[in-house]
Amino acid sequence: MHNAGFSMHGRPTILQIATTNYEPDRQVVVNTMEEIQTLCGTTEGFLVESEPMERFGWAFFKVLIKTELLAGMESKFGEQIAKTKGKKVEEKFVTYMTKLFESKNAKVKIKLVDA
Repeated sequence: MHNAGFSMHGRPTILQIATTNYEPDRQVVVNTMEEIQTLCGTTEGFLVESEPMERFGWAFFKVLIKTELLAGMESKFGEQIAKTKGKKVEEKFVTYMTKLFESKNAKVKIKLVDA
């Protein structure tokens, strides 16, 4: 039987993050990802794109979450993510991450993009 938790199918995941307040929000994203990594006991589990793409006052940058960190997130936060609003696992994950960054005062929009 499939577990009721959360699974991103064991492949690296890329979040595209959009913000109108690039420097502070990027710092929040990096700090939050570092906290998650520490909680999951992994190192070098993610990469943040250094140069944003800018358009109409928005800055877009990507965060690559590597498989090992995703696996750690699945075991640590899987139940919380599974309870998050959304039909598909990917929607739940995006909503969960958005709320996490918002809870630390980053106003960001997130979507998953293909690796």
